[in-house]
Amino acid sequence: MNERAAGIGQVDSSDRLAQGRVQLRSEDAWIPEGMGETCRRAAAEGIVLLTNENEALPLSGSAPIAVFGRVQRDYFTVGYGSGGDVRPPYSWNLVDALAATDLQVDAPLAERYATWCDEHPVDPEPAWGTWPRSHPEMPLTTAEVEAVAARTPTAVVVLGRAAGEAREQSLTEGGYHLTADERTLLSQVSTAFERTVVVVDTGNVVDLAWTREYDLDAVLLAWQGGMESGRAVADVLTGAVPAGGKLTATIATAYDRYPSAGHFGGHEHNEYVEDVYVGYRWFETFAAEDVLFPFGFGLTYASFDVRARDVRADDGEVVVRAEVTNTHAVHPGTEVVQVYVRAPQGVLGRPARHLAAFAKTRELAPGASQTLELRFRLEDLAAYDDGGATGHRSAYVLEAGRYEVLLGTDVRSALPCGGIDVEDLRVVRQVAEAAAVEPAHAFDRVVARTGPDGAPQVAHAPVPVATVSRRDRVLAGLPAAVAQTGDAGVHLADVAAGRADLDTFVAQLDDDELEALSRGDFTMDSALGAAGNAGALAGTVPSLRAKGVPALTTTDGPAGIRLATHTALLPCGTALASTWNVELVTELNTLLAAEMAAKGSDVLLSPGMNVQRDPLCGRNFEYFSEDPLLTGRMAAATVRGIQSGGLAACPKHFAANNQEDNREHHDSRVSERALREIYLRGFEICVAESAPRTLMTSYNKINGVWGHYHHDLVTTILRGEWGFDGAVMTDWWMREAVDPDFPAVTNDAYRVRAQVDVHMPGAWGREDRHGDGSLLASLAADDGLTRGELQRTARNVLRLALTSPRVTGGA
Repeated sequence: MNERAAGIGQVDSSDRLAQGRVQLRSEDAWIPEGMGETCRRAAAEGIVLLTNENEALPLSGSAPIAVFGRVQRDYFTVGYGSGGDVRPPYSWNLVDALAATDLQVDAPLAERYATWCDEHPVDPEPAWGTWPRSHPEMPLTTAEVEAVAARTPTAVVVLGRAAGEAREQSLTEGGYHLTADERTLLSQVSTAFERTVVVVDTGNVVDLAWTREYDLDAVLLAWQGGMESGRAVADVLTGAVPAGGKLTATIATAYDRYPSAGHFGGHEHNEYVEDVYVGYRWFETFAAEDVLFPFGFGLTYASFDVRARDVRADDGEVVVRAEVTNTHAVHPGTEVVQVYVRAPQGVLGRPARHLAAFAKTRELAPGASQTLELRFRLEDLAAYDDGGATGHRSAYVLEAGRYEVLLGTDVRSALPCGGIDVEDLRVVRQVAEAAAVEPAHAFDRVVARTGPDGAPQVAHAPVPVATVSRRDRVLAGLPAAVAQTGDAGVHLADVAAGRADLDTFVAQLDDDELEALSRGDFTMDSALGAAGNAGALAGTVPSLRAKGVPALTTTDGPAGIRLATHTALLPCGTALASTWNVELVTELNTLLAAEMAAKGSDVLLSPGMNVQRDPLCGRNFEYFSEDPLLTGRMAAATVRGIQSGGLAACPKHFAANNQEDNREHHDSRVSERALREIYLRGFEICVAESAPRTLMTSYNKINGVWGHYHHDLVTTILRGEWGFDGAVMTDWWMREAVDPDFPAVTNDAYRVRAQVDVHMPGAWGREDRHGDGSLLASLAADDGLTRGELQRTARNVLRLALTSPRVTGGA
């Protein structure tokens, strides 16, 4: 989405009271009991301890500390855009949170920063998508730093970055890289102080090569933690919450080492030449030396012995039993146990490691142990043969050989602990070609070839291209229409109660009512819902509401409910995924569901779950990981929590939405194999595990077709293969287009033919407040949209409405 809801704004730092005690500004600032504490815990568990020399952390007792860096006050609590534009009732920065602990924060330095920040406020946002990525630093002389060091042995330096919707991170100083002023500050402080701890406040991966250039004792990667950001960081610095977050993306030694570098940021299109070798799949297969911090990495204050007790096959699953013991003499802690599989290279070529399962221990006291049982299906690690190399084109296959199982606490440390032998090639699932690269856009992709030393080497081969007739596929799947009866007095509540079936209800609807079900109420901040909403759908006209179809309010988003009222600001998606704690993410989103119900949100446009293909993508903070399994599991946890009270979650953006630049016109050119194994896999897991009631398409094209027109993605794969029966909506506003196979099908009719059910917010422009007539015009045209297709879309939308407490009587 790329506009703000009416009345939404960022928290004003002037609302803070002394020592971080913050004022609830009005009676609408209510949040569910336990929400603040759970946000704080989740933000803390997601903080990643990257280095900790000589156990510099946790800070002890009432130790004196000096806090440097303006971000201590002007803290980035979330990224920019619809995924973060929430009005929290309060927000904790870091210096106020530290002052509220037993630590002795150097007062003269803190006061100097407070005065300077007031005199040099952060840059405003002149227009959407122009927000600052960083803030200028307060200058200090070396003598001034040394004077602080003379009275305080420990320094905490806070550095901050933000990115957001409609604007990528940039390969500039103050963007991906440090500024000269930040480098000067690090040099001054690390030279003058006995101990230097750095807190990196960011939502996106940034350059961290500098962590090896300065004499630093500890580095914390503090993902943007929402309204409880400051207290969460203070908790980890002091050990109130043991450090235990784990990276969900690889941090490379330099940007140009990422496999997407050189194929990201193209204005018109990007070729996904790295194919399935995304993130750690690339580095662990071809370029281990280019890794600064590996996927899954994160230190703890404790120390753990992790041992595999056995690996066995059990009714189609592989079961790994691991014993985890805290061997530290003092510190408690948690550990994340990760299982990877090394598949045989075969003729398709495979990444050296695939994440197959993970589990997090409870907090273990020194000497305590816990046995974890991790399960996965080997079939879920099958490769997709999009070119027929195995003799089984358009099939998921397990090639013959040994599938080695590895156990560890990150992708690099995982060691072999067993394996499963597959004697002959096994076809796991035969499907149909879908969403393949168009022949006119063919390119060469990376493939792995076994070198003379037996190790995989980078090679390139032409990407398989599309061979299927879309026109034939569409015509073969056209649904029959039910005869229109006119109003028969059937209420939607009758369908919910089992007194009538859905087809009987749909038969009552005339064409205008069917059209109304296929689009929103034309505007954001619809009068049919709570103030500041993103738009309303379903019962958008009086005749539908008279038949019991409620107007359902949609709201952003991934970091909290975006309304005109105050709502809780949650940790960003990357922070939540870095907890590797599925139960905690579900608990947090269950509380969010209670807040939705209280404040008038029926559909939350969340979770954001695109794969973090490249570290420069502006919205990476909203997303979970470079890995599809972790993405899918975290998304499923989010959906389960939101839908626990009968409301709806809307995972987004389907699919391959991996950059912000020119996102409404950009074409993601990606092999069918990479789509299925990487970019769609997280969505597939989410649909299978949590049955979201809605799903949102993306702005971009996928192999030449906009997401909101993509029949192959939405009808063939999402609905046909995965069995999704919910409502699919567009991202806000659409691009005009004519169906290349059916010239009488344009715009909204083209969309409905793909089973993208709802155009949100419904209008074709920002101001017009009406549709373009394309849907009903096509309905009357030869070779146009059929009434059966329009009724099919109505059923999809009505199934969403039937789950609402407004219909079921749950509210």
